[in-house]
Amino acid sequence: MNHTLLKITNLHANIEKNPILKGVNLSINKGEIHAIMGTNGSGKSTLAKVIAGHPSYQVTQGSIVFDTKEVTYMEPEQRAINGLFLAFQYPVEIPGVSNSDFLRIAYNTKRKANSEIELDPLSFFNFISKETRSIKMDEKFLARNVNEGFSGGEKKKNEILQMTMLNSKLSILDEMDSGLDVDALKIISKKINSLANSNNAIVIITHYYKILEYIMPDYVHVMKNGKITHTGDINTAKLIEDNGYKSVY
Repeated sequence: MNHTLLKITNLHANIEKNPILKGVNLSINKGEIHAIMGTNGSGKSTLAKVIAGHPSYQVTQGSIVFDTKEVTYMEPEQRAINGLFLAFQYPVEIPGVSNSDFLRIAYNTKRKANSEIELDPLSFFNFISKETRSIKMDEKFLARNVNEGFSGGEKKKNEILQMTMLNSKLSILDEMDSGLDVDALKIISKKINSLANSNNAIVIITHYYKILEYIMPDYVHVMKNGKITHTGDINTAKLIEDNGYKSVY
């Protein structure tokens, strides 16, 4: 039996009064992997940020129901506590905050909200060190400020480290493959596959077929002008790879 984790109905959203999303409908069940593709400006990243509750975007119509809860106007931190995770296309640098402190506070904030015991710094470091090794990320990055001076690939690994640690119900990965070499892409894809299970769901936003060869989606959605205009499977992504978006638009 399928259990709906995310239900988006007729979603419209603006940024600075400019309409970007113009009636998005999307349903995601637990245990599924979805890919969202589309040309630049089609609304992919905006959709991800609106689901996560980014304050720069205004929902003007429609609804977002996550794990049976109406979250359309919920604060982003509350959505995160409820199990939503967004890996940014361009992860920001946070000067003055060490990566280990950032990760530990985020991890413990979620544990506290779920009435679970928080980890002390040493216990957390032992836990997170094991996870850095699983994605071949040097432990020295834990002592550095969040994303400060990180390469594009290290920033993406750091996002996957957050995804691993938070163990969210729905993870949205916005162009996780951009800026990665082949080896890093394989490492990150293997980790993402290991995190997928029957109780969560993953959304991959991408321009490219390559990552979908490593992380096989159940559904591929294509966006155009702020709407999902086509839904298929991995063959849809291959068609776009071979013939461009004109083949599905």
